[in-house]
Amino acid sequence: MKKTDYFLEIFKIAEKHYGPSSKRLAGEGWAQDWQTLVATILSAQTRDETTIPVAVGLFKKYPKVEMLAKAKLSDVEKTIRRINFYKNKSKHIIGAALWLKENGYKDGTVPDTIEELIKMSGVGRKVANLIIAEVHNKDGICVDTHVHRISNVFGFVKTKNPKETEFALMKFVPQKYWSRINRIFVLWGKEVRGYDKKKFLEKLK
Repeated sequence: MKKTDYFLEIFKIAEKHYGPSSKRLAGEGWAQDWQTLVATILSAQTRDETTIPVAVGLFKKYPKVEMLAKAKLSDVEKTIRRINFYKNKSKHIIGAALWLKENGYKDGTVPDTIEELIKMSGVGRKVANLIIAEVHNKDGICVDTHVHRISNVFGFVKTKNPKETEFALMKFVPQKYWSRINRIFVLWGKEVRGYDKKKFLEKLK
């Protein structure tokens, strides 16, 4: 079986199972583009169930990107302290807000290219791909730990890190599926720990 066909066979079964889920992930459902960006930065190595309410509190305190750009580091740290690595992330989100303000995005919008997005503090390819897919409806493969793990468990790729996984998947996954991978694989990965393919398949029954 061709690699593309194998991937689509597994992915379509997973999408049928998890597609109807109403579970919200941290990078979804925000009113303003910059909020999606900040929430996604906060979500790294932190459960969505923790990230979402913390982000809600942050945006209540700083409802505009200019306000976050001017915020005191200590105040932001107190606001998001339940987030893992909150000290570094406080610096990142203030830095990102400042970058947006200084580069003409005062209205709350964000860049629509990976090249521009990764210029911001705390924004790597994972965050950038999520933003172009979630905010701008462009094709991008957002590879987090779940996507990386599942892709290797099923042998879609043999990669050492998420960046390698992203570029490997791009070679054989049809582009119209790119932006759908993250949500499905994240929901799936949250339910299965480890690297046992049988356990992953059991969840799809």
